[in-house]
Amino acid sequence: MRIIAGSARGRRFDAPEGRNTRPTLDRVKEAMFGMIQFDIENTQVLDLFSGSGSLGLEALSRGGAHCVFCDNDKKSIQVIKHNVEALGFGGRSEVLFGDAFALLPLLSAEKRRFSLVLLDPPYESDFYSRAVNELVRLNLLEDGCIILAEHAFKRPPQFNCPNISCGKTHKYGDAAVTKIIYSEQREEQS
Repeated sequence: MRIIAGSARGRRFDAPEGRNTRPTLDRVKEAMFGMIQFDIENTQVLDLFSGSGSLGLEALSRGGAHCVFCDNDKKSIQVIKHNVEALGFGGRSEVLFGDAFALLPLLSAEKRRFSLVLLDPPYESDFYSRAVNELVRLNLLEDGCIILAEHAFKRPPQFNCPNISCGKTHKYGDAAVTKIIYSEQREEQS
């Protein structure tokens, strides 16, 4: 695995061994970040269901100010911690072990807010809509927050939040990426 662009461009990093993670393919990652290339600088990033940490590491390399990585797999957490240090992102990263839905209230209690969320849970889960609903409910999103959701093309995420708007979905083989925008104003108008 490697960083595609930015300050760590071309640098390789480790992925967790085993079949518990599904690392994002380079072509999908490149397309994802192409969708937001002018919106990454100085963002507060949340890499939820981090797996290898590939998406959060790419965001940091491209100018993200800080990234919180969350995953519930101990091997993944160890690998992410190693990669963060090896790539020189230790001072701009926080790696949290635990269930995403248990960690989100803790981040909310700390009054954390994110301007970029990278959402890549297991394809066959219902975690997409649940995660977005929790992020909104717990006030974890800055106005204008961009959420990039990688998912199986045949299972697009469904959202029922009035303050969430889904952009175009881009297909890459069996995978797809949907760009989602959060707006506090939409909620206030309801």
